[in-house]
Amino acid sequence: MSHLTVALAQVYPKLGSLHANLAHHLQILDDAAAQGAQLVIFPELSLTGYYLKDLVYELAQRPTADDPIFGQLLERTRQHSLDAVVGFVEEDARGRFYMASAYISCGDVLHVHRKIYLPTYGLFDDGRFFAPGETVRAFDTRFGRMGLLICEDFWHLSLPYLLWQDGADLMIFANSSPGRGLDTNERLASTRWVEMVNKAYGGMFANYVIQVNRVGYEDGLVFTGGSTVVDPEGDIVAQAPYFEAALLLHPLDLNQLRRTRSRLPLLRDERPEIVLRELQRILNAQPGAERR
Repeated sequence: MSHLTVALAQVYPKLGSLHANLAHHLQILDDAAAQGAQLVIFPELSLTGYYLKDLVYELAQRPTADDPIFGQLLERTRQHSLDAVVGFVEEDARGRFYMASAYISCGDVLHVHRKIYLPTYGLFDDGRFFAPGETVRAFDTRFGRMGLLICEDFWHLSLPYLLWQDGADLMIFANSSPGRGLDTNERLASTRWVEMVNKAYGGMFANYVIQVNRVGYEDGLVFTGGSTVVDPEGDIVAQAPYFEAALLLHPLDLNQLRRTRSRLPLLRDERPEIVLRELQRILNAQPGAERR
Protein backbone atom coordinates (compact mmCIF):
# COMPACT_ATOMS: atom_id res chain seq x y z
CA MET A 1 0.00 0.00 0.00
CA SER A 2 1.53 3.30 -1.08
CA HIS A 3 -0.84 5.76 0.63
CA LEU A 4 -2.52 5.99 4.02
CA THR A 5 -5.05 8.61 5.09
CA VAL A 6 -4.76 9.27 8.81
CA ALA A 7 -7.25 11.17 10.96
CA LEU A 8 -5.98 12.96 14.06
CA ALA A 9 -8.85 13.03 16.57
CA GLN A 10 -7.97 15.97 18.82
CA VAL A 11 -10.72 15.50 21.38
CA TYR A 12 -11.84 16.98 24.71
CA PRO A 13 -12.68 13.94 26.87
CA LYS A 14 -15.25 14.24 29.62
CA LEU A 15 -13.41 13.33 32.81
CA GLY A 16 -14.57 10.01 34.23
CA SER A 17 -17.47 9.47 31.80
CA LEU A 18 -16.84 6.29 29.82
CA HIS A 19 -20.21 6.26 28.09
CA ALA A 20 -20.10 9.90 26.96
CA ASN A 21 -16.55 9.46 25.68
CA LEU A 22 -17.45 6.19 23.96
CA ALA A 23 -20.34 7.87 22.15
CA HIS A 24 -17.98 10.62 21.00
CA HIS A 25 -15.44 8.05 19.77
CA LEU A 26 -18.09 6.19 17.80
CA GLN A 27 -19.31 9.42 16.19
CA ILE A 28 -15.77 10.40 15.24
CA LEU A 29 -15.16 6.97 13.72
CA ASP A 30 -18.32 7.41 11.64
CA ASP A 31 -17.30 10.92 10.54
CA ALA A 32 -13.72 9.95 9.75
CA ALA A 33 -14.78 6.92 7.73
CA ALA A 34 -17.24 9.06 5.75
CA GLN A 35 -14.36 11.42 4.88
CA GLY A 36 -12.13 8.60 3.67
CA ALA A 37 -9.89 8.05 6.69
CA GLN A 38 -8.21 4.67 7.06
CA LEU A 39 -6.59 5.14 10.48
CA VAL A 40 -8.06 7.29 13.28
CA ILE A 41 -5.78 8.20 16.19
CA PHE A 42 -7.08 9.37 19.56
CA PRO A 43 -4.87 10.83 22.33
CA GLU A 44 -3.76 9.40 25.65
CA LEU A 45 -6.63 8.27 27.92
CA SER A 46 -9.15 9.44 25.37
CA LEU A 47 -11.88 7.21 26.82
CA THR A 48 -11.53 8.51 30.39
CA GLY A 49 -9.80 11.88 30.66
CA TYR A 50 -6.42 12.34 32.30
CA TYR A 51 -6.52 13.43 35.97
CA LEU A 52 -8.41 10.37 37.18
CA LYS A 53 -6.86 9.84 40.60
CA ASP A 54 -9.14 7.50 42.57
CA LEU A 55 -11.41 7.02 39.53
CA VAL A 56 -8.74 4.82 37.94
CA TYR A 57 -10.10 1.66 39.54
CA GLU A 58 -13.68 2.32 38.42
CA LEU A 59 -12.87 3.11 34.79
CA ALA A 60 -10.54 0.27 33.85
CA GLN A 61 -11.24 -1.78 30.73
CA ARG A 62 -9.92 -4.89 29.05
CA PRO A 63 -9.38 -4.62 25.28
CA THR A 64 -11.53 -7.60 24.36
CA ALA A 65 -14.75 -8.14 22.41
CA ASP A 66 -16.71 -9.03 25.57
CA ASP A 67 -15.86 -5.74 27.27
CA PRO A 68 -18.92 -3.45 27.05
CA ILE A 69 -16.84 -0.46 25.93
CA PHE A 70 -14.25 -2.12 23.72
CA GLY A 71 -16.82 -4.43 22.16
CA GLN A 72 -18.57 -1.43 20.60
CA LEU A 73 -15.30 0.07 19.36
CA LEU A 74 -14.29 -3.21 17.77
CA GLU A 75 -17.65 -3.58 16.06
CA ARG A 76 -17.63 -0.02 14.70
CA THR A 77 -14.14 -0.38 13.22
CA ARG A 78 -15.25 -3.68 11.67
CA GLN A 79 -18.28 -2.02 10.10
CA HIS A 80 -16.14 0.70 8.53
CA SER A 81 -13.09 -1.47 7.69
CA LEU A 82 -11.18 1.07 9.76
CA ASP A 83 -8.11 1.09 11.99
CA ALA A 84 -8.01 3.14 15.20
CA VAL A 85 -5.82 3.94 18.20
CA VAL A 86 -7.69 4.60 21.45
CA GLY A 87 -6.44 5.53 24.92
CA PHE A 88 -7.80 3.83 28.02
CA VAL A 89 -7.10 2.49 31.51
CA GLU A 90 -6.22 -1.19 31.28
CA GLU A 91 -6.63 -3.66 34.13
CA ASP A 92 -4.68 -6.91 33.92
CA ALA A 93 -5.66 -10.29 35.32
CA ARG A 94 -4.01 -9.55 38.67
CA GLY A 95 -5.63 -6.19 39.29
CA ARG A 96 -2.83 -3.93 38.12
CA PHE A 97 -3.76 -0.75 36.26
CA TYR A 98 -1.95 0.76 33.28
CA MET A 99 -2.17 3.86 31.12
CA ALA A 100 -2.61 2.14 27.76
CA SER A 101 -3.36 2.67 24.09
CA ALA A 102 -4.74 -0.04 21.81
CA TYR A 103 -4.30 -0.36 18.06
CA ILE A 104 -7.51 -1.79 16.58
CA SER A 105 -7.75 -3.02 12.99
CA CYS A 106 -11.14 -3.80 11.46
CA GLY A 107 -12.51 -5.28 14.66
CA ASP A 108 -9.35 -6.88 16.07
CA VAL A 109 -6.88 -5.59 18.64
CA LEU A 110 -3.44 -5.91 17.07
CA HIS A 111 -1.36 -4.31 19.80
CA VAL A 112 -1.61 -2.72 23.24
CA HIS A 113 1.11 -0.42 24.57
CA ARG A 114 1.34 0.25 28.29
CA LYS A 115 2.96 3.57 29.21
CA ILE A 116 6.46 2.87 30.47
CA TYR A 117 7.59 6.22 31.86
CA LEU A 118 5.10 7.54 34.42
CA PRO A 119 5.85 11.18 35.29
CA THR A 120 5.52 11.82 39.01
CA TYR A 121 6.93 15.32 39.33
CA GLY A 122 5.64 18.87 39.11
CA LEU A 123 1.97 18.76 38.16
CA PHE A 124 2.06 15.04 37.25
CA ASP A 125 1.11 12.14 39.53
CA ASP A 126 0.95 9.13 37.18
CA GLY A 127 3.19 6.86 39.25
CA ARG A 128 0.90 7.09 42.25
CA PHE A 129 -2.05 5.42 40.53
CA PHE A 130 -0.62 3.32 37.68
CA ALA A 131 1.86 0.51 37.19
CA PRO A 132 4.57 1.07 34.55
CA GLY A 133 4.66 -0.91 31.34
CA GLU A 134 7.67 -3.15 30.74
CA THR A 135 7.92 -3.69 26.98
CA VAL A 136 8.22 -1.67 23.78
CA ARG A 137 7.51 -3.45 20.50
CA ALA A 138 6.90 -2.51 16.88
CA PHE A 139 3.98 -4.34 15.26
CA ASP A 140 2.71 -5.15 11.79
CA THR A 141 -0.45 -3.60 10.33
CA ARG A 142 -2.03 -3.68 6.89
CA PHE A 143 -0.40 -0.27 6.31
CA GLY A 144 3.09 -1.30 7.37
CA ARG A 145 5.06 -1.71 10.58
CA MET A 146 4.30 0.79 13.34
CA GLY A 147 5.32 1.79 16.83
CA LEU A 148 3.10 3.26 19.54
CA LEU A 149 4.19 5.32 22.56
CA ILE A 150 2.34 7.37 25.18
CA CYS A 151 3.31 10.91 26.19
CA GLU A 152 6.31 10.76 28.57
CA ASP A 153 7.57 7.69 26.68
CA PHE A 154 8.64 9.79 23.71
CA TRP A 155 10.60 12.21 25.93
CA HIS A 156 13.02 9.31 26.39
CA LEU A 157 15.11 8.79 23.26
CA SER A 158 15.64 5.10 24.02
CA LEU A 159 12.05 4.08 23.26
CA PRO A 160 11.69 5.67 19.78
CA TYR A 161 15.17 4.34 18.99
CA LEU A 162 14.11 0.81 19.97
CA LEU A 163 10.97 1.06 17.82
CA TRP A 164 13.10 2.27 14.89
CA GLN A 165 15.44 -0.69 15.29
CA ASP A 166 12.44 -3.02 15.62
CA GLY A 167 11.25 -2.00 12.17
CA ALA A 168 8.71 0.76 12.81
CA ASP A 169 8.31 3.09 9.82
CA LEU A 170 5.42 5.02 11.35
CA MET A 171 5.55 6.17 14.96
CA ILE A 172 2.35 7.10 16.75
CA PHE A 173 2.67 9.29 19.83
CA ALA A 174 -0.55 9.66 21.87
CA ASN A 175 -0.39 12.29 24.59
CA SER A 176 -2.26 14.45 27.06
CA SER A 177 0.11 17.38 27.38
CA PRO A 178 -0.94 20.40 29.43
CA GLY A 179 0.46 23.75 28.39
CA ARG A 180 3.04 25.60 30.46
CA GLY A 181 5.61 28.29 29.87
CA LEU A 182 5.29 31.32 27.59
CA ASP A 183 6.72 31.23 24.07
CA THR A 184 4.54 33.38 21.79
CA ASN A 185 0.98 34.66 21.79
CA GLU A 186 -0.10 31.62 19.79
CA ARG A 187 2.04 28.88 21.28
CA LEU A 188 3.26 27.86 24.73
CA ALA A 189 6.83 26.80 25.42
CA SER A 190 5.76 23.21 26.11
CA THR A 191 4.10 23.05 22.67
CA ARG A 192 7.24 24.31 20.95
CA TRP A 193 9.25 21.62 22.71
CA VAL A 194 6.88 18.81 21.65
CA GLU A 195 7.02 19.97 18.03
CA MET A 196 10.81 20.17 18.09
CA VAL A 197 11.13 16.62 19.44
CA ASN A 198 8.70 15.21 16.87
CA LYS A 199 10.59 16.88 14.02
CA ALA A 200 13.87 15.51 15.35
CA TYR A 201 12.55 11.93 15.43
CA GLY A 202 11.08 12.23 11.94
CA GLY A 203 14.32 13.56 10.47
CA MET A 204 16.81 11.39 12.37
CA PHE A 205 14.88 8.15 11.82
CA ALA A 206 13.51 9.08 8.36
CA ASN A 207 10.10 7.97 9.67
CA TYR A 208 6.60 9.36 9.76
CA VAL A 209 5.79 10.65 13.26
CA ILE A 210 2.12 11.23 14.10
CA GLN A 211 1.49 12.92 17.44
CA VAL A 212 -2.05 13.43 18.75
CA ASN A 213 -2.65 15.62 21.77
CA ARG A 214 -5.94 16.38 23.50
CA VAL A 215 -7.55 19.72 24.33
CA GLY A 216 -9.71 21.07 27.14
CA TYR A 217 -9.40 21.77 30.87
CA GLU A 218 -8.96 19.54 33.90
CA ASP A 219 -8.01 20.44 37.45
CA GLY A 220 -7.19 24.01 36.43
CA LEU A 221 -4.84 23.01 33.59
CA VAL A 222 -5.25 23.53 29.86
CA PHE A 223 -4.38 20.89 27.26
CA THR A 224 -3.01 22.53 24.17
CA GLY A 225 -3.80 20.33 21.16
CA GLY A 226 -1.65 21.27 18.18
CA SER A 227 -1.41 17.65 16.99
CA THR A 228 1.05 17.13 14.14
CA VAL A 229 2.13 14.90 11.28
CA VAL A 230 5.90 14.96 10.64
CA ASP A 231 7.25 13.43 7.43
CA PRO A 232 10.53 11.49 6.94
CA GLU A 233 12.29 14.76 6.07
CA GLY A 234 11.54 16.08 9.57
CA ASP A 235 8.98 18.62 8.36
CA ILE A 236 5.56 19.28 9.91
CA VAL A 237 3.20 18.61 6.99
CA ALA A 238 -0.10 18.86 8.89
CA GLN A 239 -1.12 20.44 12.17
CA ALA A 240 -4.37 20.71 14.09
CA PRO A 241 -5.25 24.02 15.80
CA TYR A 242 -4.16 24.88 19.31
CA PHE A 243 -6.77 24.71 22.10
CA GLU A 244 -9.65 23.56 19.84
CA ALA A 245 -11.18 20.13 19.28
CA ALA A 246 -10.61 19.02 15.69
CA LEU A 247 -10.62 16.07 13.32
CA LEU A 248 -7.69 16.53 10.96
CA LEU A 249 -7.28 14.22 7.95
CA HIS A 250 -4.00 13.97 6.09
CA PRO A 251 -2.78 11.58 3.35
CA LEU A 252 0.63 9.96 3.86
CA ASP A 253 2.75 9.03 0.85
CA LEU A 254 4.41 5.87 2.15
CA ASN A 255 6.79 5.84 -0.81
CA GLN A 256 8.49 8.86 0.74
CA LEU A 257 10.09 6.53 3.27
CA ARG A 258 12.10 4.87 0.49
CA ARG A 259 12.92 8.14 -1.26
CA THR A 260 14.27 9.77 1.89
CA ARG A 261 16.24 6.72 3.03
CA SER A 262 17.88 6.23 -0.36
CA ARG A 263 19.22 9.79 -0.06
CA LEU A 264 19.99 9.63 3.66
CA PRO A 265 20.80 6.00 4.63
CA LEU A 266 20.97 6.51 8.41
CA LEU A 267 19.06 3.29 9.07
CA ARG A 268 21.39 1.29 6.83
CA ASP A 269 24.49 2.61 8.57
CA GLU A 270 23.27 2.42 12.17
CA ARG A 271 25.35 0.17 14.49
CA PRO A 272 23.00 -1.09 17.26
CA GLU A 273 25.55 -3.67 18.38
CA ILE A 274 27.83 -0.81 19.49
CA VAL A 275 24.95 0.73 21.46
CA LEU A 276 24.28 -2.61 23.14
CA ARG A 277 27.95 -3.19 24.00
CA GLU A 278 28.57 0.29 25.36
CA LEU A 279 25.35 0.39 27.36
CA GLN A 280 26.34 -2.88 29.00
CA ARG A 281 29.76 -1.41 29.82
CA ILE A 282 28.15 1.70 31.32
CA LEU A 283 25.69 -0.33 33.38
CA ASN A 284 28.42 -2.63 34.66
CA ALA A 285 30.50 0.37 35.75
CA GLN A 286 27.72 1.92 37.81
CA PRO A 287 27.51 1.45 41.60
CA GLY A 288 25.57 -1.67 42.48
CA ALA A 289 26.36 -3.40 39.19
CA GLU A 290 27.60 -6.45 41.07
CA ARG A 291 24.05 -6.96 42.36
CA ARG A 292 22.56 -7.06 38.84
